[in-house]
Amino acid sequence: MKEPQTFAEIDTGVRIGHVHLKVADLDRALAFYHGVLGFRITMRYGKSAVFLGAGDYHHHIGLNTWESAGGKPPAPGTTGLYHSAILYPTRALLAGALRRLIAAGIPLDGASDHGVSEALYLRDPDDNGVELYWDRPQSQWPVTPDGELNMFTRALNLKELLESNPP
Repeated sequence: MKEPQTFAEIDTGVRIGHVHLKVADLDRALAFYHGVLGFRITMRYGKSAVFLGAGDYHHHIGLNTWESAGGKPPAPGTTGLYHSAILYPTRALLAGALRRLIAAGIPLDGASDHGVSEALYLRDPDDNGVELYWDRPQSQWPVTPDGELNMFTRALNLKELLESNPP
C-alpha cells in the first residue's frame, strides 16, 4: 500500500458552499426547508429538484429525488451524512428559528452549548440530521490557560434562549 501524501492546509478563504440532499418527497422536504426554516426557492428543475438560498445567494441547499423518490433513510449503523449545519448570524435569529420549530411541532433531538456556539439538533422529514446554530464572537470562545481552544458540550437552556431574545 502506498504511503499517504501530506499536503499543505487548505486556503483559509475556502468555504463550504451548499449541501445537496437526496429526498423521498420533494414537496415534503420543501415544506420543511422553505415553509418552516424559511429558505427562499431560487430555482426548480421540474418536479424532481429545487434549489434554496438565504438572501441573494444562488443556493445553500439543493433537494432532489433523482435517485431517491419514495426512498427510505439509510439504516442505523451505515455511513453517510451525520448532519448539515446552518449558521445563523445572531443568537436572536437562532431563537427565532426555535420559535418556528416549536410552532411547526418539530421536535429537537438535542440542544447544546459548545462554548464557541449554541446549537439545536433535529431531523428533517427524510431523517437527515440538521444543526441550527450561531457562533459566539471569537473573543468569547473558551480557551485553556495555554491558549488552546477548549470546546465542550453542555445542555442549552432553551427557555433562557427564547426569553433573552423575544420576537
